[in-house]
Amino acid sequence: MDASRIRQIIKRFRILIIGRANAGKTTILQRVCNTRENPEIYDSAGKKMDPAVLMASRERGVHNIEHEMVFRSNLGFVFHDSRGFEAGGQFEFDKVKAFIASRSKARRLSDRIHVIWYCIPMDEDGRSFTQAEVKFFSQCDTGTIAVIVLFTKFDALYDDEFAELTSKGVSRKDAQALASRHAEEAFANGPQLKLLYNCDGKQPPRCHICL
Repeated sequence: MDASRIRQIIKRFRILIIGRANAGKTTILQRVCNTRENPEIYDSAGKKMDPAVLMASRERGVHNIEHEMVFRSNLGFVFHDSRGFEAGGQFEFDKVKAFIASRSKARRLSDRIHVIWYCIPMDEDGRSFTQAEVKFFSQCDTGTIAVIVLFTKFDALYDDEFAELTSKGVSRKDAQALASRHAEEAFANGPQLKLLYNCDGKQPPRCHICL
């Protein structure tokens, strides 16, 4: 089915975005919607939330995955944020699982989650998967909902390769030209993708993208 036909059937794409607090999720959503503004937040009944109430909730560590994030610059997307899931606790994990299960079976197509974006930053020491990420990909059944992994801040790997090349005597100019290719090749054969696509228990993601 081509994109124009999908647009006729689904007026607004509903996306669940998952990832650590520093994974660059907000930046991705702003880029997709071509804006630098913050989203408007609506509750599950469609009522716009007061920013002061939202701020107070964040300060208390309260977050509702049912809340909808909408950017005025592009009303064709509705986003849900699983903020807090990175903690890896069973309560947060169960909440995300229940939300996915409920939204995958919603009667109206417009109420369903159409895709899940899972963001994993590549600028942290070790760059290994956290407990929350391992648990999600090995235990969370997303049914027919496609999961796309977004490896964010991927250019941090370029810096590592640049340093490695220059330490071996490669000129700075040549190292700069080679760093991105070396980083992409090393990542393609690295442990992250092996773990991602070979988790026992549930289906692997549909694909991954390096940003």
